[in-house]
Amino acid sequence: MRIVIVANAPVIPDRRLGACIDDADYLIAADGGGLVLTALGRAPQLLIGDLDSIDEASLLFFAAAESEIQRFPREKDETDLELALQAAVSLGAHAIDLFCVLGGRWDHTLATIAMLSMPMLANIHVRIYAEQQRIELIRTAAVIHGTVGEVVSLLPLTPTVNGITTTGLAYPLFDATLYMEHSRGVSNVLTDAEAHVTITDGLLLVIHTESL
Repeated sequence: MRIVIVANAPVIPDRRLGACIDDADYLIAADGGGLVLTALGRAPQLLIGDLDSIDEASLLFFAAAESEIQRFPREKDETDLELALQAAVSLGAHAIDLFCVLGGRWDHTLATIAMLSMPMLANIHVRIYAEQQRIELIRTAAVIHGTVGEVVSLLPLTPTVNGITTTGLAYPLFDATLYMEHSRGVSNVLTDAEAHVTITDGLLLVIHTESL
């Protein structure tokens, strides 16, 4: 099951959002993400969160569309996005696309990136879309599809990432180690329409900047 989750951060990559929703099996709004969907005339199957950022018009629109609404207390341990991710996992997602989850408050942005490493997401293909960029986490291997000349950065999310081997990138790595505190993995470039990255240990963020 492919699930799209929409939150309410300032970065709204609308050129891909509609197409991803059309391709999804299930749509979740994380609280204020419902405002984004209302503006697009779309109703989610599920609205989840403390609902402190949603307006009455959206609630009425979703009620008419028979959206499920799960309201949580404002004082809670999880962000609305984490609740949405938990819901997606419980629904049996094999792929999750996240929109409008970056930008604005840095605490939320950093927490969102960190959540990619949650064990419950280990066997799920999770991608963050943010304007021209697509972000995902590599635990073992990934294939990057794009256009020659596009920028691909490889950033460790753990102190070290070992055994990194790449093909299809201008600056190849073979059984290399990248360190969280160094910038070596920034601004590699696609030399083929398909690049491959494998690692043996650690967690590696792939940030792919696509052409407009």
